[in-house]
Amino acid sequence: MNIIVAIADNYAIGKSGDLLCYLPDDLKHFKALTTGATVVMGKKTFFSLPRRPLPNRRNIVLTRDVSFTHEGVDVAHSIEELTSTLTPEEKVFIIGGGEVYRQFMPLAKELHITHIHHTWEDADTFFPEIDTSIWQRLNEEFHEADERHAYAFTFATYVRK
Repeated sequence: MNIIVAIADNYAIGKSGDLLCYLPDDLKHFKALTTGATVVMGKKTFFSLPRRPLPNRRNIVLTRDVSFTHEGVDVAHSIEELTSTLTPEEKVFIIGGGEVYRQFMPLAKELHITHIHHTWEDADTFFPEIDTSIWQRLNEEFHEADERHAYAFTFATYVRK
């Protein structure tokens, strides 16, 4: 089980149901990692996607709403129900939102974090703090701000110690 997320310096991940900023290279990174895999998200995250379901991926929406259905989407109403539908060889990425990240943090083996080097004081959704006694940073790749990216950012991969 993997988590993939873009977080600001203050662990902010969203505002009013949307991403904090548009970083084209982060979206390419997300697509490269998750294509061909299973993506798990909450219902709000699902409806925030510009294209849903995400193509070339198994999409699973985790929701308490027993009436929720959507073409091309598997639905689970609990973590136990969700994990019972997964196969051992399936690569799974948790893609949000905040509450789903909190629920899956204890189950995750890897974190794929885009650290956005900026702070949004008006954000309303946050990622849990990354405890360095539990997580070890394996690698990182820094990107300067440029004409396509308003903020500098770093791709980092963490593994559970």
